[in-house]
Amino acid sequence: MFAHRLPLFQLLGLQIRLHPSWFLLAALVLWSLGAGYFPYVAPGRAPFVYWIMAAAGVLGLAVSVVAHEMAHALVGRRFGMSIAGITLFVFGGVAELDSEPTAPQGEALMALAGPLFSVAASGLFYGLEDMSGGVTGVVLDYLGFLNLLLAGFNMLPAFPMDGGRVLRAALWAWRGDVVWATRWATAGAAVLGLGMMAVGVWQIVEGALAAGVWWLVVGFFVRAAAAQAFHRVVQTNSPVSAIGE
Repeated sequence: MFAHRLPLFQLLGLQIRLHPSWFLLAALVLWSLGAGYFPYVAPGRAPFVYWIMAAAGVLGLAVSVVAHEMAHALVGRRFGMSIAGITLFVFGGVAELDSEPTAPQGEALMALAGPLFSVAASGLFYGLEDMSGGVTGVVLDYLGFLNLLLAGFNMLPAFPMDGGRVLRAALWAWRGDVVWATRWATAGAAVLGLGMMAVGVWQIVEGALAAGVWWLVVGFFVRAAAAQAFHRVVQTNSPVSAIGE
């Protein structure tokens, strides 16, 4: 699915890789946290403190995404699926599947594992925030919100995202036809992607160029991933080999 991936380390037998596009996401998050968010929510600190906080936030983002994808991978293994590894890229991460679910129940549980883990991680970060203070508490609060956002975004009904896989699993269980289920799940993703692109155009017209371009890119990616997924199912009668943000 990705070319030019950089191997980082192995975790529980899975190769964790980094796609160069991740650096774009990391730079955007670092800048937005260090120059905007943290100075706003925790005023009065020296500038270098905000950049240290921002670096901690980026590291927390990477760990949160890997943990989210590890939850998918471990549950997928439980249902006999082979996981090639986990890749971090500009839109988050994906657990790359060598073999796909053979039953809707396995797909639904695998898809739900990531968001449920992220919700649990959010609770952990918020709990640690209550026991902390100062800049540490501010960073932990951000990571708590980040994991809730990660869970919520991934549950959007856009196949092959987590919510789209849950939707396809439900349709698959209902009709017993994975191709039919994928057709409707990817149709929903295409509509959602188009809506995101429309939001992007509206924001650009309103003067929010950076946010508008980001929505356009995300919407285009969602539509492209949906089209690729359905094409593969039609051609090979097997789902697309990735799950993630």
